[in-house]
Amino acid sequence: MNALPIGEPKFRRRPDDRPEEIVAAALEVFSEHGYAATRMEEVARRAGLSKGAVYRYFETKTDLFRAVVGTAILPNIEAITGLLAQAPSFADALRLAAPAMARRIMANRQMTGVMRLIIAESRTHPELAELWHGTVVEPGLRLMTGLIERGQASGEVRSGNPRLFAMGLMGPMLLSVIWRETFEPIGATPIDLAALVEQHVETAIRGMRP
Repeated sequence: MNALPIGEPKFRRRPDDRPEEIVAAALEVFSEHGYAATRMEEVARRAGLSKGAVYRYFETKTDLFRAVVGTAILPNIEAITGLLAQAPSFADALRLAAPAMARRIMANRQMTGVMRLIIAESRTHPELAELWHGTVVEPGLRLMTGLIERGQASGEVRSGNPRLFAMGLMGPMLLSVIWRETFEPIGATPIDLAALVEQHVETAIRGMRP
């Protein structure tokens, strides 16, 4: 994005820049207030645009949330997929992928705020859970399951259900999100996410060996 001259208002930016600004603002508002309490007016204010400009690009709040997921989350999953493709072994792949997932997604307060709203509001807004499951959870599980299947085929991973292995690998990171979003605000001891991931990866590698 080209830098603006000092003092130039946001509404004079190129139209092609506006969806990016709107999605970035929406990520902030969704993570802070949840889905139900988010108002398009607030997203527009954060983006420095009129509400009408927001509706020009996103007809509904669900469309906007879908854009947030696609813009903020999926590129990180694609980057992790690239790391896996470069790794020469199962252990190397896991040592690359797990810290990258923690750093890119789990350590980002805005992204974990979106995860929190999915958990909190999925009963009243099941379309959010469906969207998150279809675009984030299931692709992530397939990615890890495929990695484990390759490890089993090469003899690096013992026999067992690869999808369940994948869930076991992802479990502590999901717990860290719940802990940080639910218990740290009331004074619980913060989790050292990097240390948790490093220890868990080494434990998993040893436990999954034939």
